Amino acid sequence: MTLGTHEVELFERSRGRLEAIAYRLLGSAGDAEDAVQDTFLRWQAADHEHIETPQAWLTKALTNVCLNQLTSARARRETYVGQWLPEPVLAGDRMLGPAETAEQRESVSIAVLTLMERLSPNERVVYVLREAFGYTHLDIARMLDLSESNCQQLYRRARQHVAAGRARVEVDAAAARRIAEEFLAAALSGDTEPLVRLLAAGAVSVSDGGGAVPARRTPMVGAVAIARFLRGLLRPSTTARLGDVGVHAAVVNGGPALLAVVDGRVAGVMSLEVTADGVAAVHLQANPAKLERLTRLWARS
Repeated sequence: MTLGTHEVELFERSRGRLEAIAYRLLGSAGDAEDAVQDTFLRWQAADHEHIETPQAWLTKALTNVCLNQLTSARARRETYVGQWLPEPVLAGDRMLGPAETAEQRESVSIAVLTLMERLSPNERVVYVLREAFGYTHLDIARMLDLSESNCQQLYRRARQHVAAGRARVEVDAAAARRIAEEFLAAALSGDTEPLVRLLAAGAVSVSDGGGAVPARRTPMVGAVAIARFLRGLLRPSTTARLGDVGVHAAVVNGGPALLAVVDGRVAGVMSLEVTADGVAAVHLQANPAKLERLTRLWARS
């Protein structure tokens, strides 16, 4: 079916919101783009005369596409090499979507996206639509073909799961950059002590290489162990072997991060989870497949 100009424009006006929902649901910008494209194909084939509320129709169609992807993703995770972490996105990327409320900002943090992997597909959909986009339980129930009370139960369970593993402190973009710059200076100092002071005593470091690049397959625990690891990772003699390397402070998914850029390509993103006790988690993303979009945006910025 050929779409008219009005239908195409209506979809394009919704694209940014659909991508932001899909990214939160899937934890991957690439998968989110694919989900939105699949939704467009469904929109193209739909009988528009019988669609009363296009935005609700598009959200429901996207949700169904993402639910299918989440179900298959669970099977893929079982064969994933090493630890799985979400795809990081740079500040200003439209995948981040609305950021007016604390809930919207938090729902796209690397820490919360990682925690949401513990949720069932339905719990994740209900949590994202309610927490980040303000949909009512009745609206969500209609999208998922569930009862309103069932959606409320799913939401309560999802919030409990996420809250149980979360203790981060919200920081604005300026504070995030200052923290990243301070952490970078400590990491490049050649001494472990400045890093130990910034890390929480029970800090955890998780690395995702996806089997494509070497990465530790089990979490590293403890401020001293992580500080020694980072000192070795960012030692000049180590980076000199890689080519033209730069390490930069940045804001990624709303939080402080360090970017390792090798010959103009982002080769690693170190996202820092900040709590009242210091940096409680270091999420190191090195899987090249999850850094392509960020590399393109970094080059333009």
